[in-house]
Amino acid sequence: MAVPEHLIPTIKGIPAKPGCYLMKDAEGRVLYVGKAVHLRNRVRSYFHESAAHTPRMHEMVSKVADIEWIVVGSELEALILEMNLIKQHRPKYNVRLKDDKRYPYIKVHWQDPFPKVTVTRRMRQDGSRYFGPYTSVWAVHRTLDVLRKIFPYLTCSRVITGEDPRACLYYDIRLCLAPCIGKVSREAYRAMIEDLCRFLQGRTEPILDRLKEEMTRASQALEFERAAALRDQILAIEKVVEGQKIVSQDRVDSDVIAFARDDESACVQVFFIRGGKLIGREYFVLDGAHEADDRELVEAFVKQFYAEATTVPPRLLLPIEVQEARIIESWLESRRGGKKVKLVVPRRGPKRAL
Repeated sequence: MAVPEHLIPTIKGIPAKPGCYLMKDAEGRVLYVGKAVHLRNRVRSYFHESAAHTPRMHEMVSKVADIEWIVVGSELEALILEMNLIKQHRPKYNVRLKDDKRYPYIKVHWQDPFPKVTVTRRMRQDGSRYFGPYTSVWAVHRTLDVLRKIFPYLTCSRVITGEDPRACLYYDIRLCLAPCIGKVSREAYRAMIEDLCRFLQGRTEPILDRLKEEMTRASQALEFERAAALRDQILAIEKVVEGQKIVSQDRVDSDVIAFARDDESACVQVFFIRGGKLIGREYFVLDGAHEADDRELVEAFVKQFYAEATTVPPRLLLPIEVQEARIIESWLESRRGGKKVKLVVPRRGPKRAL
C-alpha cells in the first residue's frame, strides 16, 4: 500500500524522535494510537508495499485521512502517553479493556480521623487508600460485608466526638466499635483500619500475631470481655485464611495473568498471590481483540490494567513474552516507587502450572 498523496506532506513533517501518533479518519475520529522511538519511520511503515498487515490493520490504514503526533523525551514517556491516549479516545483498532464505565474500588477514607470504608468508581488524590480495581460491584459489597464482621468500621454519618449519649444498633450487634460514645479511641480505631488495609493486601500473619499478643495481655489483665472479642476476631480472620490455597512456596508476591480467546473476543484473568497464598482473582474482557495476536493482547492488558491498579507486585507471571518487557518493567517500577518488578514467563514447574 503506497502512501496516499494527501498524507505525503504530513509524513515528511513527522520528526525522527520518540513519541505517539494518532491515526484519524475523515471525520477526525481517532482510529488508532501507537508509539515509537522513531516516529517518522514507524508511521511510514504502515504504508509500505511489503507491510504484512492483518485484515484489521489493512482496514484501519485504508481509512486514515490525517495523522497527529506528539513528541516526548523518552521511550518511557511515550509508553505512558500512549496508555493515556488510548484511555481518552478508546480507538476502534486498539486492543483495550472493555468499557464498563469505571471499575469499582474499595476506598478507605484514611484522611478522616475515624476512617470509613466505601465503594467508589473514581480514584482521587485526596489522601484516601484505594484497593482494586474489581470487576463486580456485587463482589466488592460482599467483601465489605465480610470485612465489617472482622473489622467493624463506621458506616454512619455522625460527627465523632466520643460524647454522644448512646450508640446505635450496630454497636449492639457488634458491627461498630462505637467511637461516638468513646468506647474506642481514635488511635485504636485507626489501628483496626490499618489491619483492614493489611488484610486487603493479603498480609494476615502480622495481624494475627498482634491480635494474639493483645488477647494474651487482655486475659492476663483480667479483661475477659476484650479478650473474648479479640478471640472472635482472630477466629474470623483464620476462617477466611483457611480458604486461601497455598500456590507458591517462595512467598514472593505475584500476579498471575492468564487468558482465553475466540475469534471475536478475549478474556483475561488475574490471580493475586500474596505471601504464597491465592487471595483473589478478577477477570476482564478485552475489546478490539479480533485478529490481534496473543502477544499484543497480553501487552495491552498489562499496560492498561496496571495503569489503574492500586498495587503492583514485585513479580508478574505471564503466559507469553511481550516485546516491550524492559520498558514495561521500568514503568511498573516507577509505579512501585522505584522498587524492582520482574516480568516472568515460566517455562516449567509449579509456576508454569499456575
